[in-house]
Amino acid sequence: MKSATYIKVVLLVVFCVSIINAQNISKSGTTAGQFLKIDVGARAIGMGGAFTAISDDASSIYWNPAGLASINSSEAIFNHTDWIADVKYDFAGFTTYLDGVGTIGAFFNLMSMGDMLVRTEQNPEGTGENFTMQGISMGLSIARNLTDKFSIGFNIKYVQEDLWHMSSSGFALDAGVMYKIPILNEFRLAANISNFGTKMQLSGRDILIITQQGPGGGNLINTHIEMDEFDLPLLFRVGVAADLLKEEEYRLTAAIDAVHPNDHTEYVNCGTEVTWNEIVMLRAGYKSLFETESEQGLTFGAGINYRLAGSMVVKVDYAYEDFGRLKEIHYITVGVKF
Repeated sequence: MKSATYIKVVLLVVFCVSIINAQNISKSGTTAGQFLKIDVGARAIGMGGAFTAISDDASSIYWNPAGLASINSSEAIFNHTDWIADVKYDFAGFTTYLDGVGTIGAFFNLMSMGDMLVRTEQNPEGTGENFTMQGISMGLSIARNLTDKFSIGFNIKYVQEDLWHMSSSGFALDAGVMYKIPILNEFRLAANISNFGTKMQLSGRDILIITQQGPGGGNLINTHIEMDEFDLPLLFRVGVAADLLKEEEYRLTAAIDAVHPNDHTEYVNCGTEVTWNEIVMLRAGYKSLFETESEQGLTFGAGINYRLAGSMVVKVDYAYEDFGRLKEIHYITVGVKF
């Protein structure tokens, strides 16, 4: 038992040291797959994105797969967001518990944009052609409790981006841990690493250039442009959460996350959630505190859990996020637990 405890402590320390020792250097625009950083789940967003140590529903796939281990039934979640700059973002996830295995899941997310005009130096008003850009990610999850207080979880996913005639793809791994301590009703310490994977490199017909060489330009030479490779947007998260008040009818939960991305400066998310009979929820938080040149900030939200019949529960959550000079964003998430 002592050996198992030491292993848990070492794992958590490794995650924490990764955050503390990371350099505070902004590398904006140096990673691919930026859509992987768009948050999922109105409940978590309403709490300012401080969800690493709270993760206990299907949105844990995004925030911390170790949290899936607390799900002992089946759950589906659907998330739609009209994000900034006319970007649409959709997420769907499903999890179920298998006795002797743990909780497994599958997920799919899609970032899409409407048709845009192809513009060139010769035709700045458009060539008459349109192009689109989209990103997709899909994968599988697994999580299980190693003890009654310690859980671990993983995602493996495929990532692809498409830009007109070009595309790039790669694979990534998410891993998380969660440790529950029986103080303050229930104190939770968690850590997560997201998007640890291969580099991505654009390829397609637009990297082919045909030039004319030789006397009179009679020789056609095919030339391929060598494209750079880019890392995925790696995220390290460490979070703590506690139920400050837990009565028969009411619960007040507070959480704080420290986040280190590989392409920007560190920041902190914090938030709270108050519930009445686990039916009606109100949430508030602040996102990206201390992040350099951040437009994100205040968040708030609400949710309702409605029992249809037997063990089937429908969850509807809403969140608002202030995005500074860009615009406010509204998130809607619908879930079913059965």
